[in-house]
Amino acid sequence: MTDRIERIAAYTVEIPRDVPYLGPLREGEHVNRRGYIVRAGNRTLYPTADRSVVLRVDTEAGLTGWGETYGIVAPEAVRAIVEDVIAPVLEGRDPSAPAVIHEDLYDLMRVRGFFGGFYLDALAAVDIALWDLLGRRLGVPVSTLLGGRRHDRIPAYVSGLPRATLTERVEFARDWQGRGFNAFKFAAVVADDGAEAEIIALREGLGPRAGIMADLHWRHAAPDAIRLIRRLEPHGLAFAEAPCAPEDMEGQAAVARAVGVPVALGEELRTVFEWLPRFERRCMGLGQPEMGRTGITEFARIGALCHAHHMAVMPHAAIGAGLFMAASLQAASTLQRLPWHEYQHSIFDPNLRLTQPTGTRHMACEAGFYTLPDGPGLGVEPSVELLSILRT
Repeated sequence: MTDRIERIAAYTVEIPRDVPYLGPLREGEHVNRRGYIVRAGNRTLYPTADRSVVLRVDTEAGLTGWGETYGIVAPEAVRAIVEDVIAPVLEGRDPSAPAVIHEDLYDLMRVRGFFGGFYLDALAAVDIALWDLLGRRLGVPVSTLLGGRRHDRIPAYVSGLPRATLTERVEFARDWQGRGFNAFKFAAVVADDGAEAEIIALREGLGPRAGIMADLHWRHAAPDAIRLIRRLEPHGLAFAEAPCAPEDMEGQAAVARAVGVPVALGEELRTVFEWLPRFERRCMGLGQPEMGRTGITEFARIGALCHAHHMAVMPHAAIGAGLFMAASLQAASTLQRLPWHEYQHSIFDPNLRLTQPTGTRHMACEAGFYTLPDGPGLGVEPSVELLSILRT
């Protein structure tokens, strides 16, 4: 029996946090009147609270699908796009073909140059909700819809060491190592003593077997990035993330050719159309799609591109309430080459209360591994607490 979309609604969510993302404020940084910080190290805007956009799709038959997208900056922009552009187009449509709908929505605005940004973020939320809806309707997880699950457990690396001093950051990492995690990524933009001093101290504190990665936050021109990465390599650097500006493909390719560790890229790229020229130029050795920006359809296609280029996928994980995180785990579990999935401990664990399982087991990240929920669709849905803080 054909079902039809009855209603699409987008909500903003704001979740307070004790310490801003990337750690305490540095010299010269301040919170502006809208609650944002410009981080001096990478000149990038961050909120002091976790922000997200949650999307709900209801059908005439009474089914519901949930989605979520990246909403840390100007979440009302995404909500306005959903309500003014997307919802009126999709109302009355059969929801059972998420990939087809995604392509049709992309076509609506492509001739106007909307290849990314807030419009694609809105499409990601809709796409996740439609895949969730289809899985619920059929009684299977999204991973089954994508072809089948390869991994019930996914290795996780600890992302970010939000402490004020190097000594405190090393102790923070050692604490996580004591909990069974043995891979860690530090943010070079808040490494006050320099990235080289950071990795030396971490290596000494964590031992020779720990994986240590550096997020360079798009900060460097290619020659500077090459010199820096080469200084980090003798200390067992596992990969270097985002060494050059996102649009500097020639610089990224130059770095990838010149260093001995993989360059990891992709969190800011939303479609296969953005990824393809970077594959052609061999800009990276690890792909980092971010589910909150891609949605499930594009994530799966990016994964296929990585597979065709013999490249491992290491999904990125941004700020969210947990719905697109569940989607990322579902899609990642189908990938063949999956060394790690990012674990944003300051987001995932505190916000886990905002979702509940649709089956008998919730998602979790413990002792170095993610475990996936076992229910249909995303495997999770908003908890009563999350429903209570959704804002229209």
